[in-house]
Amino acid sequence: MTTDSPLRPLLVLSYLATQANPVSAAQIAQAVGAPRSSLFRLLRGMRALGYVTHLPEEKSYALGLAALEIGQAFGIQVPLARFGRPVLERLVAALGESAHLAVVHGQETLYIHEQTAPARTPLVTQKDVRLPTHLTASGRMILAGLGHDQLQALFPPNYAFIQRTGRGPRTHAEFGHQLDVVRRQGFAREFGEVTDGLTSIAKPVRDRTGRIVAAIAVTHAYSTRAAAALPGPALAPVQDSILDALDYASRELSRRLGWNP
Repeated sequence: MTTDSPLRPLLVLSYLATQANPVSAAQIAQAVGAPRSSLFRLLRGMRALGYVTHLPEEKSYALGLAALEIGQAFGIQVPLARFGRPVLERLVAALGESAHLAVVHGQETLYIHEQTAPARTPLVTQKDVRLPTHLTASGRMILAGLGHDQLQALFPPNYAFIQRTGRGPRTHAEFGHQLDVVRRQGFAREFGEVTDGLTSIAKPVRDRTGRIVAAIAVTHAYSTRAAAALPGPALAPVQDSILDALDYASRELSRRLGWNP
């Protein structure tokens, strides 16, 4: 294979994907059979596009967010959509409320399936719709499983916390507190932050490694008068029947993805 082979970026990605820890440029060069001079040029270009991350303190390289997003989209969304449909159908039949399945893509929640309950108005969270992650219960549930460094990369200091209904976090501190609540209680909640008069409760979907890769959420109407009396959305009561059914559905889909608690 020649030094400037168009397949070399794929070889670099394939090699990095098999490494448990970041590796040096010398290791990459040896693995893909490239001179270090040309490899450094290639790595600079891949870093600019987000496919490779450079750790200067360790003088090493790892997969970037762009590569991870592609792998997640292909490896997770396809089986999720296939396996999730019957799970959501049973969930909606049991509760009589609408439900949806979502993943996180960058700073957005991407909905890959929605199951509307009979006599319920279709939600804004239809298939392929994207919403700001910090406003959605599904997004918060998935983000709660990320580490500090990953969250900082997704939400830099200049990130603007936009709102749809006048509700939702406005600062990093407020959003961090919301994620802490999610971690403690094991489910996420949004209260009229996506659509006035509607609240969503989400539980995590895990892959075979136990990592949170998606979330299932149930959406139902709430009384604005009752909501006004609550000290905050995180403290709003949740029906046990919803939490029990949601927990069963999220665990069922997780098992279908290979999760074995």
